[in-house]
Amino acid sequence: MGSVVAVSLRAGHHFSKTPSLSIRLLQGLGVAGDAHMGETVKHRSRVRKDPTQPNLRQVHLIHVELFSELRARGFTIEPGDLGENITTSGIDLLALPTGARLHLGAGALVEITGLRNPCIQIDKFRKGLMAATLDRDSDGSLIRKAGIMGIVIADGDVRPGDAIRVEVPTAPHRPLQPV
Repeated sequence: MGSVVAVSLRAGHHFSKTPSLSIRLLQGLGVAGDAHMGETVKHRSRVRKDPTQPNLRQVHLIHVELFSELRARGFTIEPGDLGENITTSGIDLLALPTGARLHLGAGALVEITGLRNPCIQIDKFRKGLMAATLDRDSDGSLIRKAGIMGIVIADGDVRPGDAIRVEVPTAPHRPLQPV
C-alpha cells in the first residue's frame, strides 16, 4: 500500500505542473483541466506525427523517492516540477508490470501503460537532469526513472494523503516500455 504525496495539473502546455489540493480523473480522458487530457494524444510532438493515436499518457506518476535520489545529486525537485500529475510514496512504480492498476483514493482507477521517456525538456528545466533520471542495469540496459504513464479506467477525485492500492495483472507480466 502506498500513498499520494501531491497532485498537480496545468491547462497549458508547459513542462511543470502546478500542485493542487485535488485533481479529478475522468474515465478515458485523464486529469480534468490538464493540457494532456483527451482520448487521443496531446503531447505536441506526437500530435504532429499522428493526432489520431490513442492517448496512453493521460496520467503521469512519479515516486517521491526519486526526488531524494536527485537531491543527493544536487537537484532540488518538488512535486509537479517534472510534469507529473500524481506524486506517490511507498510504491516501486518502475517495477510494476504493464497493465497494473492503481486504485487511488475512494474510487479513481488508473491502468499503467508504460514508462515516461525522458526528453530534452528535462535538461531545459535543469541542466544535467536528464542524465540524472537515466541509469544502466547490470546488463547495461537503460533504466528510465522519470515516472510512469497511465490511462484512467474509473472516475474519481485524488488528493494528497489518499491511499494507493496496487492490483497486479495475472502472469505472465510484461515489463514497462516507453510510451
